[in-house]
Amino acid sequence: MTTSAIGDRQNAARGGPPGGDGRPAARPVALTGALAAATVAAIGLAVLTLLVLAGWIAAPHGGLGLTGVLRAAAALWLIGHHVGFALHGAGRIGLLPLGLVLLPGALLWRAGRWVVRSAGFARLSQVGYAALALAVPYAILAAVLALASRSSLVAPSLPQAAIAGFVLAATAGWLGGARALAPWAQLASLLSARLRSVLAGATATLAVLAAAGAVLAGASLGVHLRAYGSVSGALAPGAVGVGLLLLAQLAYLPNAVIWAVSFMLGPGFAFGSGTVVAPTGSALGTLPRFPLLAALPAGLHTAFPPWLSVGLLAVPYLAGAIGGLLLARSAPTPVLEAAPMWGFASGALAGCVLGLLAAFAGGPLGDGRLAEVGPSGWQVGTVAALEMGVAAAICAGAANWLRFRAAPRTAPRPGPRSAGAERGLRAERGPSAERGLPADYGLPGDHGGHTIYLDPWAGDEGAAEPSSSYQRPQPPVAGARRQPDPVPTPIPPSTDR
Repeated sequence: MTTSAIGDRQNAARGGPPGGDGRPAARPVALTGALAAATVAAIGLAVLTLLVLAGWIAAPHGGLGLTGVLRAAAALWLIGHHVGFALHGAGRIGLLPLGLVLLPGALLWRAGRWVVRSAGFARLSQVGYAALALAVPYAILAAVLALASRSSLVAPSLPQAAIAGFVLAATAGWLGGARALAPWAQLASLLSARLRSVLAGATATLAVLAAAGAVLAGASLGVHLRAYGSVSGALAPGAVGVGLLLLAQLAYLPNAVIWAVSFMLGPGFAFGSGTVVAPTGSALGTLPRFPLLAALPAGLHTAFPPWLSVGLLAVPYLAGAIGGLLLARSAPTPVLEAAPMWGFASGALAGCVLGLLAAFAGGPLGDGRLAEVGPSGWQVGTVAALEMGVAAAICAGAANWLRFRAAPRTAPRPGPRSAGAERGLRAERGPSAERGLPADYGLPGDHGGHTIYLDPWAGDEGAAEPSSSYQRPQPPVAGARRQPDPVPTPIPPSTDR
């Protein structure tokens, strides 16, 4: 199956000729992408401006006018794209909520679908042009908003705004545009069966780890529920502030899940210089007043009982084993030797993705003691690739071996013979079988059959009794005078015999 098949089906549904571009575009794709980028940015800014405006009205806002509200909304929009900023007097702020990325991501997803459909694209190779037409103006708008939201208090990073806007728009726009052409199952069929099995194993591993991390984060928060209530009460946010504070905590939930996964892997995470939270214990200082941080044990504590710590450390191995099992079950053929290698590749891929997420889940909170917050991306990625890769390799190899043993064995089909084997077969069959004659039809040099001789005097005895010209040699009679044997003359085989 090729990518043009998707376009042919789309054109057939529209009534157009197969292989064409479908209906003609109403406007150039560059103009369509720019219009979609401006619409997405406007909707995102409108939603965030309403939230900031509600907080501005509910809280005292001495000296902060409407211009400050708009700048705060633009800065929050950039934070939603994971753009860091420098805070005057505090330093760089990089611990940003990953959940806020869902808002522009979902809008860009819809924008990519709209660009592909409006441009009349019907081939998967054309989706890249639609994503590029959306990403370039979106990156320009992100850079403009970074410049417009600068103030004496906050200064967003201009290069990071342009790069983050382009990458997010290109990724979400391409996925949305591809989904507009065909369902996910049809798009996945464009990949090779082996690659699909590796991706399935890595996805299963990440899903198990994400579920385990969410359970661990929720259990830890439930254990420290009293501390959570005391921190929330000390802030006294008010009726509107409670809702905004809840939204902020929901935005940081993906960060909390990734921190919990890093905890189960072993390296853990830090919340300040010289601090650590790991299964073997925790050493933390004073934490900021944010209710979600109440789930972290302050001071020097043993994180969990020894038996529970061992169980948590075994979860990544279990996730890798599940991924290796799924890879072996979805593999196209049971290749006994290559299964562990593909299993390790699946676990290593999941580890690399987890290391990248861990790098984005943390960041500095100023230039002081909280300059190191969150897990280390390269440590988490390395440990995760080794743990889950080895577990997936062992499980995939074992499952594939069992599948290979249980598969029915059929007789091997005869393959092409070599030159030596062909000569040996001819020598065994003899010249008769080689020329297409019966095995007992003798030819000179055929040791397996009989030799046929021609009697040159057979015609002189008269034609009354027809005799065959072919006679087999008779054994000699005892006492009879031996006559000279006739000269043998081989007869080439007749085609009608």
